[in-house]
Amino acid sequence: MKVLVVGSGGREHAIVKKLKESPKVTEVLAAPGNAGIAREARVVPVEVDNLSGLLEIALREKVDLTVVGPELPLTLGIVDYFNEHGLLVFGPGRDAAQIEGSKSFAKELMRENGIPTAFYETFTDYNEAREYVYRKGVPIVIKADGLAAGKGVYVCQELEEAIKALNDIFVKRIFGAAGNKVVIEEYLEGQEVSVLAFTDGETVVQMVPAQDHKRVFNNDQGPNTGGMGAYAPAPVYTPEIAERVQREILLPTLKGLKGKGITYRGVLYAGLILTREGPKVLEFNARFGDPETQVILPLLKTDLVEIMLAVVEKRLSEINIEFLPKACATVVLASGGYPGKYETGKVIHGLDRLPPGVVAYHAGTAFNGDDIVTAGGRVLNITAVGDTLKAAVELAYEGVKAVSFEGMHYRTDIGQKALKLQ
Repeated sequence: MKVLVVGSGGREHAIVKKLKESPKVTEVLAAPGNAGIAREARVVPVEVDNLSGLLEIALREKVDLTVVGPELPLTLGIVDYFNEHGLLVFGPGRDAAQIEGSKSFAKELMRENGIPTAFYETFTDYNEAREYVYRKGVPIVIKADGLAAGKGVYVCQELEEAIKALNDIFVKRIFGAAGNKVVIEEYLEGQEVSVLAFTDGETVVQMVPAQDHKRVFNNDQGPNTGGMGAYAPAPVYTPEIAERVQREILLPTLKGLKGKGITYRGVLYAGLILTREGPKVLEFNARFGDPETQVILPLLKTDLVEIMLAVVEKRLSEINIEFLPKACATVVLASGGYPGKYETGKVIHGLDRLPPGVVAYHAGTAFNGDDIVTAGGRVLNITAVGDTLKAAVELAYEGVKAVSFEGMHYRTDIGQKALKLQ
């Protein structure tokens, strides 16, 4: 089989590496890819939102399966577009991808189907939203409704923070049209966990649970990022909780979508918070998480292509999906200044000196002559598998020591919440 992977980040690098393990796969193409992906796959310089360009490649290269990494092409309807031309695509259609593309759509779906989530209201007017915040008080959570690359969520402990968030979204328009509508939610307390599941619209199979580290600095301080590291499995997510999530969240979500005439196929990602009342949904994503994918796929024992084909062909119940009884950790190496302004083009050193068992998934890298240089806010995901989480974390940080570039920043506490529980 020839497979096309759409995307250019660490998630896509992890997907490419896992796909290449399949005996079914003869070649992997990636669009647009990055410097690390280019060492594993044939990259083609087409951006993820250029659907006609991507279709042209898939048809010309006679691609057997397309795997969509990021949310943007999904919300633009790449799956429907490719299907119309007789092509197989792993991922939800445009209607289904609204579950990530519009937070208000997701919240209404949950309200209609009794799926546990934070109480919320939606606003399109700055003054009305501000009045609501003053009335409700803090702590409070403010979210841009549309896609904001993981940065449109503000957890506000002070009123000044909340008003600034509304000003950023409504007045400064820092998220553009994604901020035309705002969702304001009650603040929930508890540990967060990322639960990704394969589904063909009927069968739902949860992957190993992961925990992401959203804040830029240690001890969950500083602004939200796209994720500074992750580990799996998350011990706080017990089998009892998993069964409850299946019954109260994942299956009702698929049923609710089906009630709207939408069959969801692909990866359904539930960002959960484990409250005293039980698990509640913070957000849904319509694809593999980033950086969760980088710690989940290294633990996947079953052939990923077999799973994806079963999802696309609506026969997931026939597949036995297994994961290794190990742990995996990844540390994100970010550009100085991220998630704010940062410089690119910094030469990366040490990728050839990684310890055995450590993988560097490339997130934001490019070639400059023979050098690999930084080309994004999140640059590399230094990843390791171990028999225990402690072993995986220690090995990942050994890998971090080998790599350097000007302004490099990373958190030093990835996995510590889980290690304290053990």
